[in-house]
Amino acid sequence: MIKFVNTGSPSVIGAFEEREILYAFHDIDGTHSLIRDWPPVMSIVLHYVSENGVPDGYDSDEQVKTLVSLAGTKPLPETDSFCIESAGLSALTQMEWAIRRAIDAGHISVPCNKDENRRKIEMIRKGEEIFENPDSEELSAFLTIHTPRLFKFYEKVLNGFCRDKNLELAKKDPDRFIVSGSKEFLELLYKNGVKNYFVTGAVVEKGMGMHEEVETLGFEIGNGKIVEDLIGSTWTDKIPKDQIMEKLLQTLGADGKNVIVIGDGRSEISAGVKMGALCVSRLEKNDTYRRALHKKLGSNIVLESYLEEDFLALIRFSK
Repeated sequence: MIKFVNTGSPSVIGAFEEREILYAFHDIDGTHSLIRDWPPVMSIVLHYVSENGVPDGYDSDEQVKTLVSLAGTKPLPETDSFCIESAGLSALTQMEWAIRRAIDAGHISVPCNKDENRRKIEMIRKGEEIFENPDSEELSAFLTIHTPRLFKFYEKVLNGFCRDKNLELAKKDPDRFIVSGSKEFLELLYKNGVKNYFVTGAVVEKGMGMHEEVETLGFEIGNGKIVEDLIGSTWTDKIPKDQIMEKLLQTLGADGKNVIVIGDGRSEISAGVKMGALCVSRLEKNDTYRRALHKKLGSNIVLESYLEEDFLALIRFSK
């Protein structure tokens, strides 16, 4: 059995009471896996769409090659900052944001309420994904067609930029693509009776994509394994992480106070705070913007490596 105790360690950024942990909900990219260097890819794809719309052939193989060559080559202030703010959101929501930006800028012509569209752009930037006020039929139909198409385009650019190359390297040297102390921490939880669940905004298909990456890094998935299950999105259905995590909590019949949520995105941390879980932000030491953001969101602990003494000092064991 594992308990977390607030010792006043420098890693504690939000007060919490002593609690026993039975379940752990983990984000993957940037939290445990370094295979996907996704921000520069997401940024160039969203920039391309917000500045050009979705003209005929926007997702052609030739355009994939062009964006692969451009990713990370120069600062893109708006989309770079959006990627930081939207980490953890459904990829379909991120695609939706770019399409709405293109509509707002006049690069896409779709009948809609422009003020409402602009309001939803800002809502997405604040981490919201589900909206009460409906869009026009024309805009709803446009998003239904183009968000999954754009999502697949983004994945192709990601594969060409880093994913495929890094996956092959990870097959030979997995430790190179694992966050420091990640494997040891998951094993520590597992050996002390905590059930680990991976939750992602990426599409999950057995033996492919994220599923393949997780297993390549040495994390076995399945009932009784180090990772009980890997739960994610689909190509067509926008499933916010808070909904995935809330459904998982209900399925387990668990109390949020017995859950630890680990991630680097605002969505999983916000969802963890909402369910009353102990929240751990895995962020680089020099990532001052997101460290301040996560503290504001209500995260309890921040770390760069799971081997940090300040973090490990919070853990207690009992039979």
